[in-house]
Amino acid sequence: MGASRADKELYFQKLKELLNKYSTIFIVNVDNVGSHQMHQIRVALRGKGIVLMGKNTMVRRALRSILADHPQFERLLPYVKGNIGFVFTHEDLKEIRDIIVANKVAAPARAGAFAPMDVSVPAGNTGMEPGKTSFFQALGIPTKIARGTIEIVSDVKVVTAGTRVGPSEATLLNMLNISPFTYGMTVVQIYDAGTTFSPEVLDVDEKEIIDRFLSGVKAIAAISLALHYPTVVSVVHSLVNAYKNLISVAISTDYTFEGADKVKEYLANPEAFAVTAAPAAAEDAPAAAAAAPEPEKEEESDEDMGFGLFD
Repeated sequence: MGASRADKELYFQKLKELLNKYSTIFIVNVDNVGSHQMHQIRVALRGKGIVLMGKNTMVRRALRSILADHPQFERLLPYVKGNIGFVFTHEDLKEIRDIIVANKVAAPARAGAFAPMDVSVPAGNTGMEPGKTSFFQALGIPTKIARGTIEIVSDVKVVTAGTRVGPSEATLLNMLNISPFTYGMTVVQIYDAGTTFSPEVLDVDEKEIIDRFLSGVKAIAAISLALHYPTVVSVVHSLVNAYKNLISVAISTDYTFEGADKVKEYLANPEAFAVTAAPAAAEDAPAAAAAAPEPEKEEESDEDMGFGLFD
């Protein structure tokens, strides 16, 4: 039975209020998430985020009704498909993402379900009677009989990620009491201050972000200097280059200024600077000699003892 008109109006109003209040929205997928698990996630997010679920048709209609005043929310529409919901928050994005994905439950393989990961059957004794050997043979799993039970000889991958689980594979995994999958709420996309991006962005290291930023700054500075177009990042280099030019002019002419005096003095009398540096080097010499290891003495076994090679 569909929602009543009054229920739809209440949902539209609540969604509009949350969109106006929060600048960050996690678009989440809730496939295979049960009601008890959903309750646990809501409890974990209490005080930090609000979960709002709804039918996709209602969500799209509610979003379109506010696009005239808030066109930025049009970026959410492409992701309103499948079994999705919204998590509204003001908190740290990484913290909320971790809370959302932390609640997972183990689940058995079901025939026809998409496998989120590869599944392998480990080698070892299964405890099953020999009469079920043909079942393993049909799946191409090498076995042998050990102590009256079936033993799998080597690890075998029975399910590939992204494919549907077959009936035989599901039956085998259930027989072996293997629950290979975990189900929980997953983050599909993140909307933050008018921009949408993949949740993988949150895993980018801060050092990598700084390195990329500095790389961009260096590129802009190089382009600015090549074009002789001053920018904030190139002005320092321009000042340094101008200072070098002034030093060059001062060296080549009689013009001087405070910064050029020491350079001219060094060029006029370099021996004076060499004499100044020599006592400092002499003071450091004893310490360096004390720290240097003594040369190893040759062992007696290395001497020829007065005999030739063929004596």
